[in-house]
Amino acid sequence: MSRALIVIDVQESFRARAGEWAASHNPKIAEPVNRLVALARSAGDTVVWVLHSEPGTDTVFDPAQGHVRLLEELDHQPGDLMVRKTSHNAFTTTNLQQQLTERGITELVTCGIRTEQCVETTTRVASDLGYRVTFVTDATSTSPITRNGVTLSTEEIIQRTEFALADRFAEIATVAELEARAADRE
Repeated sequence: MSRALIVIDVQESFRARAGEWAASHNPKIAEPVNRLVALARSAGDTVVWVLHSEPGTDTVFDPAQGHVRLLEELDHQPGDLMVRKTSHNAFTTTNLQQQLTERGITELVTCGIRTEQCVETTTRVASDLGYRVTFVTDATSTSPITRNGVTLSTEEIIQRTEFALADRFAEIATVAELEARAADRE
């Protein structure tokens, strides 16, 4: 089975939203993501970086603003795949599925920014497309969400996302659990 690590929206656009970034539960997301990247590379897996872009919006997601780029501390290397999306999931507005199919990839590991939004949506679509997916919760990040005067904490958002995905769309794992599995295989 061939596998790919899909790193979704771990980009400077989010750090440019200073207040929201400070409220995020995982502003040091680059560390667990880099651990997953190291695991993927040691296993010979494909590493895919996904960037969210909203051209012409004059927001932090507008490429003209200069923030639509990976966090500088990420271990991006030549030869990694780079995909730019304009939808919440990494498939609808990109050729990601084609690239994965061409590489014979059937299993995905997902992580990134906006646990409940782009990472969860990509995970659900990937499952619907037939991929076996592992969602790595501690390599995601989100911020509290307020709607109609009610605020969900990051812990509540993460728990809801895990409940929604587990045993339906993805296996839920932590970076340490995946590292332990890799060590057991050696």
